[in-house]
This record gives sequence, C-alpha cells and structure tokens, in this order.
Amino acid sequence: MDLSLPARPATAITPRTTRPLLGPTWFAAVMGTGIVANAAATLPRSLPGLRTAATLVWAGAGALLLVLAARYLRQRAIRSHAADPVLAQFLGAPPMALLTVGAGALSLGKDVIGLEAAVGVDWALWLTGTGLGLVTACAVPYLLVTRHRFAPNAAFGGWLMPVVPPMVSAATGALLVPHARAGQLRLALLLGCYAMFGLGLIATLLVLAMIYGRLVHHEVPTGAAVPTVWIGLGALGQSVTALGALASVAPTALPAPYARGAAVLALLGGIVLWGFAMLWLALATGLTARTIRAGLPFAPTWWSFIFPVGACVTATGTLATRTGSAPLTWTTAFLYTALVLAWLIVAGRSLLHASRHMR
Repeated sequence: MDLSLPARPATAITPRTTRPLLGPTWFAAVMGTGIVANAAATLPRSLPGLRTAATLVWAGAGALLLVLAARYLRQRAIRSHAADPVLAQFLGAPPMALLTVGAGALSLGKDVIGLEAAVGVDWALWLTGTGLGLVTACAVPYLLVTRHRFAPNAAFGGWLMPVVPPMVSAATGALLVPHARAGQLRLALLLGCYAMFGLGLIATLLVLAMIYGRLVHHEVPTGAAVPTVWIGLGALGQSVTALGALASVAPTALPAPYARGAAVLALLGGIVLWGFAMLWLALATGLTARTIRAGLPFAPTWWSFIFPVGACVTATGTLATRTGSAPLTWTTAFLYTALVLAWLIVAGRSLLHASRHMR
C-alpha cells in the first residue's frame, strides 16, 4: 500500500507486484475501533446506553482482530514487510491491536462474558501483545539503524509505531495489576509497566524530535503520509493515560510514600505531557486541514486519525477524573464526540475500500 512518502531509502524493497494485499497498517482499524469503545468506559460522565453501545463496538473490534490476524498470518508476509523500510514501521500495529481489545475485555466485556473470563482473555492478549510489542520496539529500530538508509527528510509519524506498543502495554497492564497475585508478582507487573512507560516515552520524544526537524527543515508530508503526523498525539496521550492508570493501582503494590509519589507524578507529569499533546494536536490539525484543501486520498493511514484522538480522550478524562476540573471534563466530552464522528467517516471509507479492492 503506497503511503506517498517523499523520501524512500535506497534499500532494496520487495516488488509491489509480489507484496501481499493486506499490510500491517490495517491493524490500526482494530486499534481505532477498540479505542472508541475503551474511551467510552473511561469518560468522567456517561450517557444512558453508551456503555452498551461501547460493548458492541468492542465486540466488533475483537471480531475484526480475528479476521485480520487469520488473513495476515496466512499470507506469511512478515519477513517481506520487515524488509520494507516503510511497512516495517507498522509492524507495531498488530501488538497494539491485541492490547486494545484485551483492555476492552476487562473494562467492557466482563459485563457479557463474566469477570473471570474477561481477566483470562485480557491476560492472554496482554502477554501476547506485550511480547510482540517489545520485539518490534527493539527489532524495527535495529533494522532502521543497520539495514535501511534514509534521506534527511525521511522521518514521518510511522516511525513511532514500533516504539509505542510498550507504552500501550503500560497503560493497559495497569488494569491487570489488581488481578495479579499479591506480593512479588504484582510488584513485578507494576514495576514492569513503569519500565515500559519509560521505554515508550523516551523513544517517543526522540522520534518526535526527528519528525519536528523534518517538518521545519524539509517539505511537509503530503498525501496519505499526513495522517501519520497524528500518531505523535496518540503516543503522548497514552503516556498521560498510563501515568494515571498506574497511579490508581500503585497502592496495591507499593509502600505508601511511593504510592503517593505515583499520584503526584500522574497529576503533575500528566498535565505537562498533556500540554505538549495539545501543541501536537494543533500542529497535526493545521497540517491536515492544509492537505484536505489540496486533496487527501484515502489510505489505511487514515486510521492514524482515530487511535491518537482516542488516546487524547482517555488522557484528558484521566486528568479530569483525578482533578475534578470542569473544563477538562467538557474537553473530554468534545474530544469523544469528535472521535466518534471521525471513526464513522474512516470506518465507512474503509468498508467502501474493502468492498472494491479486497477479496
């Protein structure tokens, strides 16, 4: 799938005629659909019937995950995608799809399948998604450094995809902390989530610096590459969400002084990162509006709009719940409304695309 990226490296790439139709970018559809459901469960204020609707959307995300995973594995295309310097970046999408659906099982699915089954499903998907995410976070940057060579203006939002999964593991792993056996296992899970938060945050900031440098010193992205700018918002939003979620469960595993410190970090660190996220939101919105006027062709990268906005919803909702701030509460409601509208548009275009091009 052509992402219309301006600077392709000289590394040899699998010919387009032999590349399988389904790429890892499509797993972003599971991420986006899942975050629409999961974000509804975290809103500071809810509406009648919203939880039921969110549960149905989560079930749809789970079904879509099964379909895409079966088809993708049947293609046996992972090695060819890893050899492609663009598609390799999106190998981070399948782990995050697993993590998103797993989190929904515990926050929404438990109403349907029961708590015990929901915990089991979440453990299975979280362990699998976390393992795969750690592999992509290490292997894809290694390939980027050792195998692929990029032009100075090659950095784009997709470079965030392989390093963000550990951040998503930290945010979703917090849900499992109370369900882990008390003692060393629970403590190890909590500390592991904080370590993955650090891995994801530092790697995200490094890549964002490269993307910003590209935007300032070279031509801005065009075409289907523009939506990937929004991925930075998703990484920042997940960092705020992770801090809040981990602080909420820290008292179950850490002594009181450190648990209180986790709460302080969740609020002060969270609001600082949220401020940076709002800057990136403004930048991404401006670049997108500029591109829409020139013409924005549909591509799987359109799903890059959805999960980041959903992460921004959960981040803002986390801060609103922790502070009781009315402006943050209303901002959360506004962002969630925008998220649902964007999801309807992108899902509709994806279904139309699938009916025309996928067999």
